Amino acid sequence: MSSHCGKECPPLPIEAVLLLGSNQGRRVRRIRDAVERLSRETELLAVSRMYASEPFGRSHQPWFLNLAVRAATGRSPWGLLDLAKRLEIEAGRRDGARWGPRALDVDILLLGDAVIDSAGLVVPHASMAQRRFCLLPAAEVAPGAVVPTYGRTVTQLLSSCEDPLEVIVL
Repeated sequence: MSSHCGKECPPLPIEAVLLLGSNQGRRVRRIRDAVERLSRETELLAVSRMYASEPFGRSHQPWFLNLAVRAATGRSPWGLLDLAKRLEIEAGRRDGARWGPRALDVDILLLGDAVIDSAGLVVPHASMAQRRFCLLPAAEVAPGAVVPTYGRTVTQLLSSCEDPLEVIVL
């Protein structure tokens, strides 16, 4: 896959890093169910520990639980996005306020060395370098992965992250 991937990217096996999060209802169950489903749809290579994090953007809501997975997939970027959206809907996600409560949120953080900037899909995730709740679990599953838009590894971005929100490993 080229560094700048258009809509017609061939579905080659590629490593993806996804972040799963929830702050509504049975958070652990929802995240575990999504990981199980991902294991049937992709080849799971690594799963991080679970983290609890202060909510970003809107403070008056329950803390999020988050974990990251690294998976090999033959899906196109848009096919992987479709899978992420299906997992969210199956977990009961409804449209709501930006940065509001989520039954399940599945974000594509990295997709090999792809850089995609289109309506509806931005890879690497546009804000991951500024969010400790993204970087901590991602560093567990893909510490040496280079974030192509920064030219730095996930671990390097984590070491320079100035996000003040609390993130606790569970």
